[in-house]
This record gives sequence, structure tokens and C-alpha cells, in this order.
Amino acid sequence: MKTVAITMGEPGGIGPEIALKGIASALKAERFTPLLIGDPEVFEQASRLTGIKLEVEIESTGSAFGFKKGSSTATGGEASAKAIKKAADLALSGKADAIVTAPISKEALGLAGLKWPGHTEMLAELTGAREFSMMLMGKGLRVMLVTIHTSLKNVPVLITRESVLKTIRLAAKACRMLGLRETRIGICGLNPHAGEAGMFGDEELKHIIPAIQEAIGEGIQASGPHPADTVFHRAINKEFDMVVSMYHDQGLGPLKTLAFESGINVTVGLPIIRTSPDHGTAYDIAWENKAAPLSMEMAIRAALRLKLP
Repeated sequence: MKTVAITMGEPGGIGPEIALKGIASALKAERFTPLLIGDPEVFEQASRLTGIKLEVEIESTGSAFGFKKGSSTATGGEASAKAIKKAADLALSGKADAIVTAPISKEALGLAGLKWPGHTEMLAELTGAREFSMMLMGKGLRVMLVTIHTSLKNVPVLITRESVLKTIRLAAKACRMLGLRETRIGICGLNPHAGEAGMFGDEELKHIIPAIQEAIGEGIQASGPHPADTVFHRAINKEFDMVVSMYHDQGLGPLKTLAFESGINVTVGLPIIRTSPDHGTAYDIAWENKAAPLSMEMAIRAALRLKLP
């Protein structure tokens, strides 16, 4: 039976609550051994809040004393980072078959003096991954991102033949992790109408099309660049198994519209299996027993099915 390590996340947010709720829901449909990572006292408080009593082992990462419910603190940022590091160590050593990470706060990480902008970059460094990306999926739509946590003004500079080709290759790897028989990958353009043959920008001509052509030469079923205002509709209608988006909101806007409560995130390119809910810390409802666990449940269930290529 597989062991899944589930991190506490930002203690001031909904992470501890949805960790317990998500495990309880997933155990109704799956057989696995959950392993909670974080401060045992925080999980005990979450247990009292939710009324969920789980006979689950907790791997302590020390006290998160001083965190503030409903807001970011340096204490919360440090505690959430410790849980992630411990989970990564357990997965790398083979003591956990996969990790599922509860939401963290980028602000809290910064307050704690930590440089990472999010889980993805942190886990890549901790595991020594050099080529990695986010795959978001829910209700049949799967999306991968060429650029992740960066300002919109930086995106055109980061769209290169190399970065697009790397992401297409990772998208093909993600399809294999999912056990998909086909790997039909639709590539978004950066500009409106995918540049309209250079009328609205030349990134497609200079970088995106050459990357697609090279990927096709490697045997990957890639096509495009397709206008972003139509490609997601085509993917939902089963024309593509995966969409490669050029920037964060281009891909996540459609996915969250379709699967706001059930979408999940998978980091592709790591030497371990890592999934997470596709939402944030929700400070506005934290520690009120209002958080819905569906995304966490789906992240746990996906972690059990994914296989490293």
C-alpha cells in the first residue's frame, strides 16, 4: 500500500483543515497510508475544529508557535517550508511514494527570509531537478506553463525556442505519467490570434513555431501555435490531451473557470511524485471550518495514480 506524505501548508491558512478533510474523503475511495508532515499541535487544533479524528502518523517538523490564524507571518512561512523539506526528503529516500502539499503563502515565505516564489521552484531545488514545470488539470482539461511565477512584462523575454521546447517535452512526459495512450499537445500562441502571421508580434515566428517543429521532429504530436481564445475549447472537446500555455494566467484562467473547486497541480520533471490543490491559503475563511476539501482529495487520489516515466 502506497504512503502519501501530506504537508501542513501555511498554518495560518486552510492547509491543516483541508489536509484532514481531504484524507478523510480520499480514504473512502482509496487504499493508502497517509503521513502528515508539520506541527502536531496545529493538526490537533484542526482536528478539534473539524471534528475529524484520524489515526494517522504525524512526522513532526517542530513547533509553529507564533503563527497567526488568517494572515501571513514569518513563523508560518518557516513552518510551511520545513514541512515541504521534510516531505521531499521522505520521498527522495523512498519512505513516501508521493507528496501532496497544502497551500502556502508566498508572502509568508518572504517574511521568513526565504527566496522561493512558490512550491514549484522550491521542490525543484530540493530535488535537484533542472527541467520542470507545472501541470494543472481538472474536469478533463490539462494545462502546462512555459513561464510560471513572473510578472507579465517579463514573459515575452522568457519565451524562447528552448523554453517552449522544454515545456513541450515535459508535457509529453506528463502524458506518460498519466498513462495516456496519446499525447496530442496543443501549443498556445503568446499574442492575440497567435500573432496573426507577425501582425501582432513576432514571438510565434521566431520562437514558438521553431520549437513546435523541433518537437514534431522528435516524434511528439505537437501542433500550433493556436489562438488562446479557442484552444481550450478544443481541448475540452477532446481534440488535445494537453495544452501548453505561455504564461500563468493564460492557462490557469480557463482551467479555474472550468474546475475551480476540483483542479489540481502536478509538478512535472521532479524525481518524485508531487501534487497539490490548485488554490491558495484562503485566509478569509481560515480556521472557520468552511474550507471545501475536494481539490485536496483529488490531489491525493491523483498522487496515487501518477507514475514516474
